[in-house]
Parts: sequence; C-alpha cells; structure tokens
Amino acid sequence: MSNNSYRVGIVGATGAVGQELIALLAAHAFPLTELRPLASARSVGKSIEFGGKKIAVQEATPEAFAGLNVAFFAAGGDVTKALAPEAVKRGCLVIDKSSAFRMDPNVPLVVPEINPQALRSHKGIIASPNCSTAVALMALYPLHQAFGLKRVVFSTYQSVSGTGADAIVELEQQVQAYAAKQPLRHEVYPHQIFQNLIPHIDSFGSDGYTGEETKMRAETRKILGMPDLKVSATCIRVPVVRAHSVAIHAEFTKPVSVEAARQAIAAFPGAELIDEPARNAYPTPLAYSRKEKCGVGRIRLDTALDNGLALWVSGDNLWKGAALNALQTAEKMIALGLPLRA
Repeated sequence: MSNNSYRVGIVGATGAVGQELIALLAAHAFPLTELRPLASARSVGKSIEFGGKKIAVQEATPEAFAGLNVAFFAAGGDVTKALAPEAVKRGCLVIDKSSAFRMDPNVPLVVPEINPQALRSHKGIIASPNCSTAVALMALYPLHQAFGLKRVVFSTYQSVSGTGADAIVELEQQVQAYAAKQPLRHEVYPHQIFQNLIPHIDSFGSDGYTGEETKMRAETRKILGMPDLKVSATCIRVPVVRAHSVAIHAEFTKPVSVEAARQAIAAFPGAELIDEPARNAYPTPLAYSRKEKCGVGRIRLDTALDNGLALWVSGDNLWKGAALNALQTAEKMIALGLPLRA
C-alpha cells in the first residue's frame, strides 16, 4: 500500500450519516485502498455500493478494526464508547460523530476550518461537534476573527433528519394523513411535528436547558478555546426534512460594521455569503441541503447589544453537521502531513 492511500472503516455504515459519508468519500475521491463497512449484527448480510462494487457489511467488533488506518464512527455514543478504544488499540485512528468523547479533555473537538492545530494532539480519537454547533460556527468564527467574540445567543431551527430516518417518516406520514383528512399520529416526538415547532431537543437538565442546548454551549467554548465565553442557546425542532438553521445574536469586543462582517463571511472557506434582502436573497434550509458550505445572511447591527451583530445561517446537518466535517478532518490531517493512524 502506498503512503497516500488508506484502509478506511465506517461504523454505522447503513445509517443516515454513514450513507452520506460513503457518498462523500466517492465524491471527494478520498485516497483509499479498502472500504470496510461496519454495523450492528442485524445489518450483517446487507451490502453497500462503492466505486461500482457491492461490499458486504461486517459486524462492528473489536477484531473488525485490524489493519485499518482510520475508522469514521457514525453510530450512537454507547457503540462508540465500547468500540473506539478497541479500534485505537489496533492502531486505527477514530474520527467520531457521536457525543461520547467531545468533552473529554484528552480528545480534540475539531472543525477543520477553525482549529486544525488541535489535530496534532490527538491520542487516537478525534471528535466532531454537534450538528447545530458546526453549522453555527461556520457563521460565527469568521466574525470572531474579525471582531473578538464576547457573548453569543443561539436560536436553532433543526430539521427532523437530525433525529433519524424514523422522524422523516413520521413527518411524511403526518403530511399524508393531513391531506387525506385522517388522524395525525406521533411516536418519535412528544408532539405532532407537522405544522408545529417543538422547543425540546434531547432531555431537560436541572437548569431547564436541554442536552442539545448544553452541548452547543460547551462545544462552542471548547472549539474556540474560550472556556469562559458567555453562550446561551434555545434549540427548536421544525417540520423541515433536511438542513439546520440558526439565528445568532453576538456581541464583540471591537466595533462592528455590517460591511466588514460581510467581507469576513465571504472570505471564510466554510461559508457562503447570501445577503441581499432587497432581492429576497438569504439562506434557507432547502437551498443548503446537500451543499458543502453553509449559507450566511440577514447580517445587521443588533439593536440590543453593544458592538452586536444579528445574522442567520443554514447548513446541511448530515454534511457539515456530521459526515462532511469528519471527512474534512481526515483530509486536513493528510494536508498537514499528519499520519492517519492512532
């Protein structure tokens, strides 16, 4: 095997994020000599298509990581906690999408456009952030670079694909039931999602914030290297199939201007400036589904904050919020000359 091609595993290969990752590996022509799809025992016997071939899905066991350079984990936290250390023992680098290791002080939490230097300190596991955090930071980080972030308030508008395939089915069934004048049923969410918003993502903590809201606060601080940053979030599920949006209100230490903010966004590799309100030009989740960059617009001076900006961002939660960020992490390591191994 040459030094610039790799043996790659995907844990959760049959799930939504795993499927997106397989497609992105092909689209990016990632240099690999083997793709090893791994999943739970119930998926054994299935196959995935890659490079014009069908590849059998193997059970994700400790032994399944032997010989791999890197494994992308697109499974739940419990699976990751059980198997990631086993992969590392076998010399396999783990890039994980779950929340299992994000706040572990020994595990770098990486968005490649923001803190690639953290990749140099990994001990075999690299974490990817929550989907809402990743999308929000594509808008917030270039403004932090320009003006120095002091505090930020997030309000999210999160699509049902962030919950999983069963949530997409539930929304579609409710739409069909409504059209047929049939009763609308719900099992995935505590309330009907069609024609509704649910201000409840993850479980509620003793402080009244949900797990999702707490993750956004903690992860933003860690990725930006600002442990005392003032962050507040309200996370809302909306009846959109794909792509999350975030309304951001941020206060900075330096004087701000809308024009300078637009220039900072336009120059940032992870963002695309779509900000011409007179032409109805602003990002929407529909427009940013299956796009690699996140769209940023509605940039204006915040009327409640000193040196404040208000803005809006939309981005694909299954791409930049999950599969794409993990793939870009591996690509950044290659670009920096870092070995893809534990």
